[in-house]
Amino acid sequence: MRISVAADERVGVAEELVGELGKRGHEIVLHGALSAEERDDWAWASEAAARDVARGDTDQAIVCCWTGTGASIAANKVPGVRAALCADALTAAGARTWNDANVLALSLRSTSSAELREILDAWFTTEPSASPDDQANIAHLAEIERHP
Repeated sequence: MRISVAADERVGVAEELVGELGKRGHEIVLHGALSAEERDDWAWASEAAARDVARGDTDQAIVCCWTGTGASIAANKVPGVRAALCADALTAAGARTWNDANVLALSLRSTSSAELREILDAWFTTEPSASPDDQANIAHLAEIERHP
């Protein structure tokens, strides 16, 4: 899978995240503080990763900032992106199942190494729900974007 990764700092699990994704065989596109050529502020870095997903240049993205909140807000401003701030594996699985989330947001401050691996396990092994009700909710999100 091709995944964009954005972080505004090289602290916490930022570099560990990149290493873990590489170990799992993913192709990684780096943004923000993880790239020597880009602005490292959370809004710009998260937007760049989210736009990769929206354009179809990458399959998914993972965006990070100190709390994860700003990164998720910035990513969710990009049409077609459904970013979810996940602090644990259950939330990550739910975001994939019910929300068909295509961008994972993480806190660099509070995500431990063990939680990172658990969150990634849940994120990458959980498929979106095929339930008509869940699919209707996802379709409604696209409708909201078209008619703000």
